[in-house]
Amino acid sequence: MKRILITGGAGFLGSHLCDRFIKEGYHVIAMDNLITGDLKNIEHLFKLEHFEFYHHDVSKFIHVPGELDYILHFASPASPIDYLKIPIQTLKVGSLGIHNCLGLARVKNARVLIASTSEVYGDPTVHPQPEEYWGNVNPVGPRGVYDEAKRFQEAMTMAYHTYHGLETRIVRIFNTYGPRMRLNDGRVLPAFIGQALRGEDLTMFGDGSQTRAFCFVDDLVEGIYRLLLSDYPHPVNIGNPDEITIKEFGEEIIKLTGTSQKLISLPLPTDDPKQRKPDITKAKSILGWEPKVSRAEGLKITYEYFKSLSPDDLHRMAHHKEF
Repeated sequence: MKRILITGGAGFLGSHLCDRFIKEGYHVIAMDNLITGDLKNIEHLFKLEHFEFYHHDVSKFIHVPGELDYILHFASPASPIDYLKIPIQTLKVGSLGIHNCLGLARVKNARVLIASTSEVYGDPTVHPQPEEYWGNVNPVGPRGVYDEAKRFQEAMTMAYHTYHGLETRIVRIFNTYGPRMRLNDGRVLPAFIGQALRGEDLTMFGDGSQTRAFCFVDDLVEGIYRLLLSDYPHPVNIGNPDEITIKEFGEEIIKLTGTSQKLISLPLPTDDPKQRKPDITKAKSILGWEPKVSRAEGLKITYEYFKSLSPDDLHRMAHHKEF
């Protein structure tokens, strides 16, 4: 039985990856310090013989007994609210955290896949963004702690690949949504749906002309799974190229939820990207992957999840967890 370590395993993406690898017959070890993760996301796995959970911060030394075949490094705050509140932890998990994971991989002779992000492209001047684009990032702006942590993580991973011959994979993840997203994480989809469910106006930044492309979590997990098992060591974009403006997206959420609330405009945050859309040519040609779930279908599933939350959760989660 193959053994896999998933850091950030109690998070939104990490928990879905735990589910997928359990389903594929792996022994899954999840690791999370629960700063932004939640045990509720993985509690259904605790009773399983082939699932373990380590409450641990990957920025500190990692020890996992026994053999390991794969390591997925998904530990990191991943929303602007999180990384603006905990900027130093964000930088540490992308530097010390990846260093620890790569060191463990060398000892265990394991293959590593790291979660990078479309944020490495910053506020892009090339559209859509191919993997060869080097980005337009402000290293000293408020978002720089996340962007540069991920860019450093990629550089460190490639250094281990070229210098030590370690088997490495890099996925650049574009906007993803689905069940288990935190309502209060500051990202547009949970913000809009949470506001609609609470009877609040939907708040967009600027005039809503900025674009995003949303990928349903099941599609993303399939792309990650294929990349891990491929033999391609360079970055690969995984995301849905179906682009939409934030204003149009807000209107879709109003229609989906049947809310009578309206879209209102707030000032645009510093360095907020004006457009975001993946070029998925590589994912198609190398992995035979492209997204299958339409936005209408994915939003319906996600809305049902948020509707199932208790009123307490819905209102408590509107206020940010203190770190």
